[in-house]
Amino acid sequence: MQDINLKITDRNGDIHEVVAPTDMSMNLMEVIRSYELAEEGTIGVCGGMAMCASCQVYVVEGSDKLTEMGAEEDAMLSEAFHVQDNSRLGCQIHITAEIDGLEVAIAPYP
Repeated sequence: MQDINLKITDRNGDIHEVVAPTDMSMNLMEVIRSYELAEEGTIGVCGGMAMCASCQVYVVEGSDKLTEMGAEEDAMLSEAFHVQDNSRLGCQIHITAEIDGLEVAIAPYP
């Protein structure tokens, strides 16, 4: 088992340094929910199916560590609110050793 460190800025601007396990097949949206960094019912509304963009994050540091955006994620972000050039869906960022040190900010909820 290997844990990684992530830096997540919540919707209030507070920065949280969290530890996430790489051996549980989690994604970033699930980590945010498990640490309760977003109000209940405002993140992961679709259950992590890339269908709602409620888990949208802005990648502050470490975008080079992420896998390329898939077609479903790209299509969902093209319809979402508050999208920026560094937007990604948290449900599509899998917790792996490669993303250790990733820094993100949770996008506003529509």
